[in-house]
Amino acid sequence: MALGLVLVFEGLFPFVSPGGWRRTFTRVLELQNGQLRFFGLCSILAGLALLWFAS
Repeated sequence: MALGLVLVFEGLFPFVSPGGWRRTFTRVLELQNGQLRFFGLCSILAGLALLWFAS
């Protein structure tokens, strides 16, 4: 069920605004490895916080 929700959320932005998604994705490709790792860490921590609050 969680994987299904992830796919729904991941698909919303490209469905609603494909041009905006393409511009955002192009900017993400220009980020340095350290910046990508930071955003990945923030995403992990946010997900863990949501799981903790939900339980």
